[in-house]
Amino acid sequence: MVVLHYTAMDRAEAALERLCDPLAEVSAHYLIAEDGRSWQLVDEAARAWHAGAGAWGNVGDVNSRSIGIELANPGDRAFAPPQMERLEALLAGILARWNIAPERVIGHSDMAVGRKADPGRWFDWARLARAGLSIAPAEGEPGDFHRDLRHFGYRWGAGDEPLLLDAFRSRFRPAASGPLCDADRRIAAGLARDWPCRAE
Repeated sequence: MVVLHYTAMDRAEAALERLCDPLAEVSAHYLIAEDGRSWQLVDEAARAWHAGAGAWGNVGDVNSRSIGIELANPGDRAFAPPQMERLEALLAGILARWNIAPERVIGHSDMAVGRKADPGRWFDWARLARAGLSIAPAEGEPGDFHRDLRHFGYRWGAGDEPLLLDAFRSRFRPAASGPLCDADRRIAAGLARDWPCRAE
């Protein structure tokens, strides 16, 4: 998989310093600055400590099965065009080298429901989908929202259903608010239908 993050820091250099600090106990394969500069910090074949606790589908140890990309962004603004351009070029190479399907490009909030919010509602998932680097879901017949998201790959703990809705909307309906509705259910049904999580 590929897991996308924001740094939650104002400057790429501050994030770079933290990602290279052994005492921080966090790392990522790549960091991309707002102006499109990028750094490879960990070899793609090596494990980086970017995902933490969480799961996606049948993968419980996401760090061992993913490439982590950090985007310099505090989480409260749109991602800069040069940064997105660099991300698209980087992702295209990674997906080709490792034969990763677009549905296996996920956000940190997807695999750590309730614990993480990145890359957040400002991230342009639709742009990646148009480039074939992520998915653009088609709607299905409204069904069981939680069952459909579990079939797609989401995992969450007992009592975390409200947090699941927020994680889902952050990616697929970033302007939405209010209680669960049929618009959510239709997208969830399309995800389960078109991209059921594969056995590992």
